[in-house]
Amino acid sequence: MTSHRSTAPLAFSGSRLSWADLPRSVRARIAELHGAEVVTESAATSGFSPGYAALLGMGDGTEVFVKAVSPEQNPDSPDLARAEIRAASLVPAGVDAPPLLWSHDDGAWVMLGFAAVEGSAPEYPWRPEELTRVLGALTTLAEAGTPGPTGLQRLADAVAPMMTGWARLAADGPALDRAADAVGPHREWMVAHLDDLVAWAGDGPAAATGDSLVHGDLRADNVMLSPEHVWLIDWPHAATAGARWYDLLAMLPSVAMQGGGDSADHFWSHPNAQGADPDAVRAVLAGLAGFFVHGSVQPAPPGIANLRAFQIAQGHTALEWLRRF
Repeated sequence: MTSHRSTAPLAFSGSRLSWADLPRSVRARIAELHGAEVVTESAATSGFSPGYAALLGMGDGTEVFVKAVSPEQNPDSPDLARAEIRAASLVPAGVDAPPLLWSHDDGAWVMLGFAAVEGSAPEYPWRPEELTRVLGALTTLAEAGTPGPTGLQRLADAVAPMMTGWARLAADGPALDRAADAVGPHREWMVAHLDDLVAWAGDGPAAATGDSLVHGDLRADNVMLSPEHVWLIDWPHAATAGARWYDLLAMLPSVAMQGGGDSADHFWSHPNAQGADPDAVRAVLAGLAGFFVHGSVQPAPPGIANLRAFQIAQGHTALEWLRRF
């Protein structure tokens, strides 16, 4: 795996640990798990995990992409790493996802070693040919992942906490004022339609229900492109029993933010969205918009200072789309 190659704006990332930052015991355990000493390191710079993520060259001539995180970097990240370990064994063979070679959890540090794959992240602004390939991979994911596997959280349960953003803003005057300022040109519409937004988002978990596996967190920084493959990486939010259009819808606000074109046009012309109920789509979109806007006016989580800017940027594009329903 390689780091993001783009220097264009609208690329966001968290802070990463380096190999030297890892405790000696963790470095030794990684070498033991792989069966060879570490010779080279190429750090990943995209994504939001505050832990360690790097492509390691090993003394036996192999390469492995390693993630490692503990509660010291962020209290929630170890549980996400554990979820990714569970998901790795359930991704269907028809989906291009790097295989998990090994993992270890000592109760504090969680470590994962993935097969190294060739590829680079999409460029910003999105190139049309790269976006076409990525959107095509979502069709493959929906086809290979239907019916969804057992052993994962149901999507309705996974997204239910996310869909409370507007209700939480409605109950918190100061946060609502901050959100109104943050959404800029959408301020008057948001305030006038707040009750509608709360109601639509409340229907979001049920509206997102289906019978497919979903990645749950697809964005450009969770995709890698090679000439032959569209690799879908970072699966800690994977869920089952989801609408086959969920990943498409959830990804498009970031695509629009990063110069990829009109969200509605991409959505309604995509095979995954054929037959989708517009009311269900609006409910899920409203829930996601509320998640982005509410999150953006909260204090930054430990180790992920850039997350709030990324959320409000997606909040803007989600609201632009939502206002057209």
